[in-house]
Amino acid sequence: MEVRPLTGGLGAEIIGADIRSAEQFGEIQEAYSEYSVIVLRGQSISPEDHLKFARQFGPINVNRFFKPVDGHPEIATVLKEKNQKQAVGEGWHTDHSYDQRPAMGSILHALEMPPYGGDTLFASMAAAYDALSPKMREILDQLSAVHSSRHVFGADTLDSEAAKSGRLGNAKAATQEAVHPVVITHPLSGRRGLYVNPVFTTHIQGLTNDESAAMLGMLYEHCKKPEFHCRVRWQVGDVTMWDNRATWHKAINDYHGYRRLMHRITVDGVALT
Repeated sequence: MEVRPLTGGLGAEIIGADIRSAEQFGEIQEAYSEYSVIVLRGQSISPEDHLKFARQFGPINVNRFFKPVDGHPEIATVLKEKNQKQAVGEGWHTDHSYDQRPAMGSILHALEMPPYGGDTLFASMAAAYDALSPKMREILDQLSAVHSSRHVFGADTLDSEAAKSGRLGNAKAATQEAVHPVVITHPLSGRRGLYVNPVFTTHIQGLTNDESAAMLGMLYEHCKKPEFHCRVRWQVGDVTMWDNRATWHKAINDYHGYRRLMHRITVDGVALT
């Protein structure tokens, strides 16, 4: 089993691992803790194998809005058909930040991939926080922000291609709202990092609308700097796991005319401070 860093600050690919191996789990878990994003190449697994691997990290968080895999309600279908234009997850986001106890991690298995494109970008929120000035970090350390699922998965999105095609549903369940610190201490590493994202964060508490928009806009542009990023180029069979408390991610929608099918499992987390 070989661990190869993807960039100087985020992500690693793992060659020669088998997520079905109990003996290798400790090394895989260590790499996940260190790199926040791990790409386990060349996995030949069933949905049951996928679930067994995920449960070693914690209880499964059943997604409310994605279409489940037939016979496996704990696994979400991440799909874009060749005739569809919109990909789910195109904006920079953190999965389940609208929950009171946001998801620890997401584990995505590539089943069908286009001949090119369909990569996923990730950004390190700890690296982004560290790169801010001490005065800005001091200001942000005192703030909290509101996160919501309503505007992304609720009734206002029923006309979207994803909803009409059945890839997303259950809009009536989009009632989640949570308040989290703008800067959190990571539950495992103890490292400080930003915890706001352009998709689910609605505003910063205690600021006017204009002040909140300006502050969040500044942070979002800062986090989009490429020096905080890594890029995963998928191959069929890959299993990628990322830490939702430490990263943003976004899907690159550059493979029109081709099908892309993945299975995703999300693992429960803890309250953030």
